[in-house]
Formats: sequence, C-alpha cells, structure tokens
Amino acid sequence: MRRRIVILRHGRTAWNAERRYQGQSDPPLDEVGQAQAIQVAGLVAAMEPDLLISSDLQRAEHTAAKVASLTGLELNIDARLRERNLGHWEGLTRDEVESRYPDEFADWLAGRDVTRRGGESRQEVADRAVSLVRALPEVELVVLVSHGATSMCLSAELLGLPQTPSVLGPLANCHWTELRDDGSGWNLRAHNAGPPGPVIPLISPESEPADADA
Repeated sequence: MRRRIVILRHGRTAWNAERRYQGQSDPPLDEVGQAQAIQVAGLVAAMEPDLLISSDLQRAEHTAAKVASLTGLELNIDARLRERNLGHWEGLTRDEVESRYPDEFADWLAGRDVTRRGGESRQEVADRAVSLVRALPEVELVVLVSHGATSMCLSAELLGLPQTPSVLGPLANCHWTELRDDGSGWNLRAHNAGPPGPVIPLISPESEPADADA
C-alpha cells in the first residue's frame, strides 16, 4: 500500500507573534491562529485522511479539532508529537535569549544543536516522534498535527537527513510537510505547503527561528 503522512503545524499563538520561544509551554491559539486553523482544515479535509493524531499541547489540539470537525474523524492525542523541550529558553523572546545566553544563542545562529540550555536534543525529539510513526496502522493517509521543531526533526529522520545542521526549513503556521512511502522508504512530496498567499512570518535561513516554536 502506498502510504502518506501529512505533518501539519498548528496555527499562530501570541507567543509566535512575539517571537517568543514556546517549546512545551502551552499558550493557546490567538485570533489569527484560530482563523488559520479554520482555513487549513478545509484543505486537509479535502485530502480525505484516514487517521488524525495531534500533539497534546492545546495549540496543536485546537488546530486538529478543526480538521476533525470537517472529516468526522476521531481526534487521537499523543504526547510524542509535542514540541521540543527547550529548557531555560522557554518563555523568552529571541532578544532576551541573545542577551542572557550569548554563547548558546551563537550556537543556535550557527545551526548547531543547542543542548546547554537543557531540554531535548533534536535526535531525542526525532526518536520519540518516529516511534509513533512506526506504530501507525496500515492506512493510506495519516495527518499528524504537531509543531515547528518536532516536524523538522521527524521529517529529517524519516528522510534519512542529518539532524544537524537542519536541511529542511521550518514550517509556517498551518502549513505542512507531506511524505510518501511507496514501499522503498519515505520520500518528500511537499514542504511548507498550505493556504494560498504569502507565508507570514517570513522564514529566516536560521535553523530554529522563534516563530517555529524552537
């Protein structure tokens, strides 16, 4: 059976708009994020998914609920899809991190895996998310509603790409990565696909921008 996975990032939160690192903190969707979730739900529902699984953080769960309401699918919740734990960066803006932890911030700008801040490494995130994928039932299309850093780590692992430096750019809010397995392994079909119009906020070349939850 040809299998597909759509990894959908949640809608915007106030912390995204403030360029504040979220990690496993749990702010809700803001008004823009709620509108994004409604808009993307129709596009995802048109794909006719067979299974819908969301992170247990409310910004992802509320985005996934919009998809569930249009598809009639049961919304399954799994903590393995939650965002990367960012240690003592969580709740801080990019400027605050740069001021308080300049050496760590320099690692981040250079694309290195910042482990000195505590939390999880990219590989640890990839391992927990991949464990979910390996346990999926044999269905044609699964939608996973997750977060910026987790989506990047999971996609890289399934595609056999290095975790450091990151090869794939971060997902914009309510955009997705689509992977397909035709029996010979996972291949990238689309990345940063989503509703028509400009991708806002603009994606920087840095590996883990604050607007990607990392």
